[in-house]
Amino acid sequence: MGLHKLEPSASGTSRLGQWLLPGAVLILAVLLLFGGEWLREWLRFDRQAILNGEIWRLLSGHIVHLGWPHFALNGAGLALVWFLVGDSYDTRGWGLVCLLSILTMDAGLWVFDPDLQWYVGLSGLLHGLLAAGLVARLGKQDKEAIALLLLLLAKLAWEQLNGPLPGSEATAGGNVVVDSHLFGAIGGVLAAIGLRNRVSD
Repeated sequence: MGLHKLEPSASGTSRLGQWLLPGAVLILAVLLLFGGEWLREWLRFDRQAILNGEIWRLLSGHIVHLGWPHFALNGAGLALVWFLVGDSYDTRGWGLVCLLSILTMDAGLWVFDPDLQWYVGLSGLLHGLLAAGLVARLGKQDKEAIALLLLLLAKLAWEQLNGPLPGSEATAGGNVVVDSHLFGAIGGVLAAIGLRNRVSD
């Protein structure tokens, strides 16, 4: 972690490849924003629509946004998360983290938030990515990772006890579903544990 991320890699290869995954996600999210409200409503996590068989929403709901301010907030968050922990796994590992974070969010929101009718945004997945990346660094006794993990836990605890951080809803332009952050982080931790066990086998 830290400013060494700005330096060339030891092999002299470009770090551009490490940014292909978040870059692709951001480009897709931007393209979907141009679809307007009708596309957002067709892709969002929507409980009744999912019950009616529109299961793609379990994935697409995590990519669409309320609008440009919401996307800008999540886009900046993704860039920061990737800067901090983007080299923790290879592409396959990050794919597993994304998948398990999304599945955990979907299951958690479905079972534990039965009153939640719809949801959009990357923020839950961002918490999963950050949690997985930080857990991966614990074995290296990375003091920055330990400090950031403690801050993440404090943030999640605050949100569960007090609701969204002050100003976050005004910035996003709508309600913040804090449980998506918790379930996303849980999924990220589970993925990190699974990846660590796979490496140690």
